[in-house]
Amino acid sequence: MARPSFIYRLTVSLAGKAAPLAARFDKKLARGLDARRGLVERVQAWVEAHRDLKRPLVWVHAPSVGEGLQAKPVLEALRATQPHWQLVYTFFSPSAERLARTLPVDMTDYLPFDRPREVRAVLKGLEPTALVFSKLDVWPELALAAARAGVKLGLISATVAPASSRLRWPARQWAHAAYRALDRIGAISQDDARRLERLGARADAIQVTGDTRYDSVAERAERFDRSREPFARLTAATGTFTVVAGSTWPADEAVVLPAFADLLAQVPGARLLLAPHEPNPDHLAGIAEQTTALGLPRPVRLSQLEHAPPGPVIVVDRVGILADLYALSDVAFVGGGYHRAGLHSVLEPAVFSVPVTVGPHWQMSRDAQLLIEQGGAVALPADGRHPLHSQWLVWFHDPAARRKAGAVGKKLVQAGRGAADRTTALVQQLVRGAGR
Repeated sequence: MARPSFIYRLTVSLAGKAAPLAARFDKKLARGLDARRGLVERVQAWVEAHRDLKRPLVWVHAPSVGEGLQAKPVLEALRATQPHWQLVYTFFSPSAERLARTLPVDMTDYLPFDRPREVRAVLKGLEPTALVFSKLDVWPELALAAARAGVKLGLISATVAPASSRLRWPARQWAHAAYRALDRIGAISQDDARRLERLGARADAIQVTGDTRYDSVAERAERFDRSREPFARLTAATGTFTVVAGSTWPADEAVVLPAFADLLAQVPGARLLLAPHEPNPDHLAGIAEQTTALGLPRPVRLSQLEHAPPGPVIVVDRVGILADLYALSDVAFVGGGYHRAGLHSVLEPAVFSVPVTVGPHWQMSRDAQLLIEQGGAVALPADGRHPLHSQWLVWFHDPAARRKAGAVGKKLVQAGRGAADRTTALVQQLVRGAGR
């Protein structure tokens, strides 16, 4: 069985040595480093208290929130259909901590860094029956060590953007053996299946199962209750034209806020629900400064609505409710398209029949591509203030056009349902094939 290359191991080792210095300037990285202290000991403590080697253990890894939402319906289905299995969930990004706590698993924690000693310790403790990666994040050290230990390897909701850096050197060379070691792969589409083969995956291991996020967002939308707070309070403002701008970064807000100032001058009843991706004090203060500079009324924070009258700009200063907030919108702007982090989920507004606008950097999102091609979303140029304002005006003055664009998104989500069942079946097959 292959092992990671010397260059890959050296690169990971050097990155590990540089991380503490970089963490001084990156709070997210600092949080990840701090949270991993004692990780191996925490895993071992759980193993000693709870691991039952007579029961299969499925270890699912999803690096961040998006991938975690793809894994969520599969974990829920496994818990319901295989209650005797033990389930472990790991993640890489601190942003996934909150989601991890809501999942029906026996243990959850950070993924160890992809270094031989940590990987061996966690694998030896957990002794998983199967290790399943969500989307694309297959770590070579972990995957190949698991394969050598006889662990079945899977990849679910697998997608590779045409412009992905993983298709180029050196990432493609480093990960080739890890992708080749995968026993079962559920690809989102046939195009993704072909690109997975370029990464090293075996054609006989791949089947097209679809994207489980379609099931996840559809089921969440069906459970939405607008009588709950804060939605009931926000719904009470009738007759408004509501824009929800979700998961925004400062670069997105530099377009959205001026465009909304232009809109408000022509549509006095318009309101903006702005949900920044990271609602920390510095980010919220920056939004307040920008609204003042644009001559907009001072924004009201969502947490203040109980004590202050709502204004045309409401800033969402809590996390975990954005997907439901889209249900209150007439139109949506999905953030990330003006930021290097990439576009966030366009499915969350689409499921509520809400037309979408996105920034120019959407090409890594298959969902955005489908919506744009079918007329459910509009991509903005780099200088997006006036095009965004104009598009909002079109949808305000022509409700029929707005409904037509929104219907595209709802239809797209409904057509994608069923992936969770197919993907769950793939994981079950993976476990049943263990030991053969």
